Amino acid sequence: MHEIDLAQLGKYVDAVNDIGSNWMLVTSEKDGKVNTLTASWGALGTLWRKKVAFIFIRPSRYTNEFLKANQHFTLTFFDEHKDEMGYLGKTSGRDVPDKIEKARLHIIKVDGQPTFQEGRLVLLCRSIYADPFETENFIEKDIDATMNPNGDRSIMYIAEIEKGYRL
Repeated sequence: MHEIDLAQLGKYVDAVNDIGSNWMLVTSEKDGKVNTLTASWGALGTLWRKKVAFIFIRPSRYTNEFLKANQHFTLTFFDEHKDEMGYLGKTSGRDVPDKIEKARLHIIKVDGQPTFQEGRLVLLCRSIYADPFETENFIEKDIDATMNPNGDRSIMYIAEIEKGYRL
């Protein structure tokens, strides 16, 4: 494992395809318990003179409780393990407390934050802003109707990327 220069982050992650097509795991810890979910919505960029990650988590997701309790989380990118990530995205840690173990992934700590031994890249993030999507703010109303039919609209988290490591 070695730390990467965040000024060179684009050499290590394709922010469009790695998130949208290959997915990432959003992982946090609360009260000594680690939880993760698979995300295919998000972005990496620059805001407020900081390197940031934008993630979108529905309030009903168990991981949201972890993000509210702990300002720090990780984004882990993989070269493989799509089946495992699919399982982690469909299974709630609220219902299956050992879902990470059942997915056959192995938690490791990097700078005290949970990530996965099988990953290729981890970004250590610190939440700096959160805001829920609201119906009245959708300019294209059909997006809200299609993507949020039951009203469970995502919360947008903006997080400073503090460090990155190749695993």
